[in-house]
Amino acid sequence: MTERILLDHGSGGMASQRLIKDIFLQHLDDPALRSLDDGACIELQGRRLVMSTDTFTVDPPVFPGGDIGSLAVHGTVNDVSMLGAGPRYLSCAYLLEEGLELDFLERVVASMADAARRAGVSIVTGDTKVVPRGAADRIYINTTGVGSLLLPEPLSGGGAGEGDAVLVSGSVGEHGLAIMAAREGLSFETPVQSDSAPLNRLVEKLLGEVPSVRVLRDPTRGGLATALNEIAAHSGVEMRIEEEAVPVQPAVREACSFLGLDPLYLANEGKLVAVVPQADAERALKVLQADESGRKASRIGSAVRGRAGRVVQRTAIGGDRLLRMLEGEPLPRIC
Repeated sequence: MTERILLDHGSGGMASQRLIKDIFLQHLDDPALRSLDDGACIELQGRRLVMSTDTFTVDPPVFPGGDIGSLAVHGTVNDVSMLGAGPRYLSCAYLLEEGLELDFLERVVASMADAARRAGVSIVTGDTKVVPRGAADRIYINTTGVGSLLLPEPLSGGGAGEGDAVLVSGSVGEHGLAIMAAREGLSFETPVQSDSAPLNRLVEKLLGEVPSVRVLRDPTRGGLATALNEIAAHSGVEMRIEEEAVPVQPAVREACSFLGLDPLYLANEGKLVAVVPQADAERALKVLQADESGRKASRIGSAVRGRAGRVVQRTAIGGDRLLRMLEGEPLPRIC
């Protein structure tokens, strides 16, 4: 039987990695692609730029804390920022289903424009395509971002070393849970909103004060656990984190317990993971906590000598739990 694409292939986890390596890298092989980072550093007439692209298919397209328009801006702004660059320009392409309400489209475009203004980026080119009814689900958006490096060299997921500290800029799991609640009509005693937000200004402050940062990564699809697995594998280190150090909102923790979910595997759209030298960890943490986007930042663990690519969580009761890369797709179409 011919193998076919599954929803799991879009999870950002193991199936996504296999798809990229077995098909895309086989035919589109390039050193920049092989790094498997959130974007690429390119040279154009002697100037080094960072470029990243992403496509957004979130369901529902409007959710607590945002919508597909603002999410498309935030997602690409953040991907450019994770390579140590300041995003400046975006393109946007809309794929629209026949029958989409014009009032709804205008709301999304206005939200995108507002998000771009707040992030300090310009949308300078775009495209629109309309497909027959039933050939898409209302609206998909692709955004591409371009920016300039803030450091002499771009950051990469392979930059972590033994002894480095691992920081996270805030509580995890909110975006994934907010999408699930909106999609399934769930209500919680304390409402959960998506954390969708631009991180470029936070990154600029962090790199300005702590230029020794080794790795930045936004834990989107697959959540914090998958992002840590990617960094550990690319860097050839083992990551060890403390369960009690990972910030999780009480409402998210309680809802995940009730639904049988793990907040470490839920998507985030306004948080970053930073790997920094041990000597600079406290300074980096203070920079993050001084900004509204990072006031709940925490040091959650370290990179250590051990089994390369492994992520181990020290549990609250003193045991060790192996955190694997996401396998399967608990919640498709989240971004």
